[in-house]
Amino acid sequence: MEVFKHVRNLINKGLLIALLAVFMITTITPQFVHAEESLTIMAEAAILVDAESGKILYEKNAEKPLGVASMTKMMTEYLLFEAIKEGKVTWDQEYQVTDYTYRISQDMRLSNVPFREDGSYTIKEMYEAMAIFSANAATIGIAETIAGTESKFVQLMNEKAKEMGLAETTFVNSTGLSNSSLMGMHPEGTKETAENIMPARSVAKLTKILLDDYPEVLETTKIPLKMFREGTSDETRMENWNSMLPGLIYEYEGVDGLKTGSTDFAGYSFAGTAKRDDTRFIAVVMGAVDSEGAGSYKARFDATRVLFDYGFDEFTNEELIPAGYQFKEQGTLEVDKGVEEKVAIAVKEPVTMMIRTAEKELYQPELVLDDSVVEKGKLEAEVEEGLVVGSIQLTKTEGSEYGYLSGNENKLEVATTESVERAGWVSLSLRSAGGFLSSLWDDAGTFVKELF
Repeated sequence: MEVFKHVRNLINKGLLIALLAVFMITTITPQFVHAEESLTIMAEAAILVDAESGKILYEKNAEKPLGVASMTKMMTEYLLFEAIKEGKVTWDQEYQVTDYTYRISQDMRLSNVPFREDGSYTIKEMYEAMAIFSANAATIGIAETIAGTESKFVQLMNEKAKEMGLAETTFVNSTGLSNSSLMGMHPEGTKETAENIMPARSVAKLTKILLDDYPEVLETTKIPLKMFREGTSDETRMENWNSMLPGLIYEYEGVDGLKTGSTDFAGYSFAGTAKRDDTRFIAVVMGAVDSEGAGSYKARFDATRVLFDYGFDEFTNEELIPAGYQFKEQGTLEVDKGVEEKVAIAVKEPVTMMIRTAEKELYQPELVLDDSVVEKGKLEAEVEEGLVVGSIQLTKTEGSEYGYLSGNENKLEVATTESVERAGWVSLSLRSAGGFLSSLWDDAGTFVKELF
């Protein structure tokens, strides 16, 4: 009996120890939760992008076409910068007010600087009014200057959208206003009920292209306050609608652009950008609402703040693979008809990527050879040093990965580290003869073995 009692006590102790171990594991072991899964973005759609590479760090309904409102004006800005670069328009060029722009400018329900019926204004004045104060009549005036009519300008907008690869994008006017707000003067060929439509991903892509091609746009979009026609009887106070700029009510460190948007159809939206040190992010929120489900100016900035905080707090640009890195499983390639039978291959440039710091070890490199260069695993001499033979594909072993705005990740090239000259015909003949004799010897050896 004592033996059985002792055994039972040991079993009970073992069970207790096991239970304690399970308890300690579940309470002490860190519970890893991917940060993007815990983000609460109060908007119909949202996206966060590394402005340098175009890598998407977070997205929500980013491919859903939605009303874009005045974020439309980023395309008008792009076409203006392009026209100035090509010499078609100048900053000091005068625009003569039309009946269309005069009537729109007098509607104080819309964002506007009032035009005089017989007035003329420089392109620079109208551009500043558009970029800072989202002035709609000024935007139409720019469109008319570039294309003759807003209708023709809309054609240019849609052609440029296609050229940029902006998916699911349709422009029906230059401003982003609902066509129904244009007093029956909406662009020819469009319906009065029509709206400008873009998904958040396309808005982010347009933002990046604008920043890449014409970064000087930020010199204007970062201005918190400017007086239109200062010192004249037409003086109008233009406070930037981007309230996240330094000194404004919802200021956020590093914000210097770019474009807000709001209509009854689109709700409250914002394409913002912020830079700290060498890191710049692009954040887009569309249809932002507060905790009660109501849209508001503040809601779009609250949602943007969450995205920017996530970017600056969680992400850094990390070197994942150094220059000269060689794959252990394949550090060389065979060379056909060369003085050397093999050539070393390695990563040309260091591979850096905007990632969550804690996830650096989750990215595993894989060599992808270029079949048009490497045939059946071999190169044919003569081989030049620096010949690109393939690329690296980085795979994340766990967690979300959203890809790039361009649709493809940046090319991470793998190349030869030395040159290999083509062997002369004598060397090739001897090598061929040697191979033939070696084959005969192997066949003879096999035959002898089979005899025994």
